[in-house]
Amino acid sequence: MLTKKEQRLRRARQTRIRIANQGVARLSVNRTNLHIYATVISGCGTKVLAAASTAEAEVRTTLGASGKGGNAAAAQLIGKRIAEKAKAAGVEKVAFDRAGFAYHGRVKALADAAREAGLQF
Repeated sequence: MLTKKEQRLRRARQTRIRIANQGVARLSVNRTNLHIYATVISGCGTKVLAAASTAEAEVRTTLGASGKGGNAAAAQLIGKRIAEKAKAAGVEKVAFDRAGFAYHGRVKALADAAREAGLQF
């Protein structure tokens, strides 16, 4: 019997294999109870082109005194930031890697915000 984490990582591995075959940059998302992290990784998977998270000091001040990064509003902010940083790095198209997490809630909020800010996937 696989644990919940092992099941998630198994799903993530399948997605990453499919994305690697496409050879495009990938927008990888990781979420914890307190924070959400987004990273744009090059097509060959060796270089981080852009990164944004709710753990950054600048973002925490934007979120207010509570600094809560574990909600959909924070995820939207990170989605917008990662799209801006990716465009600045010259990346327009990415493959969305949800790392085995369900496309729901914070993960969906981040993806929708990144799309609205002009990132294509």
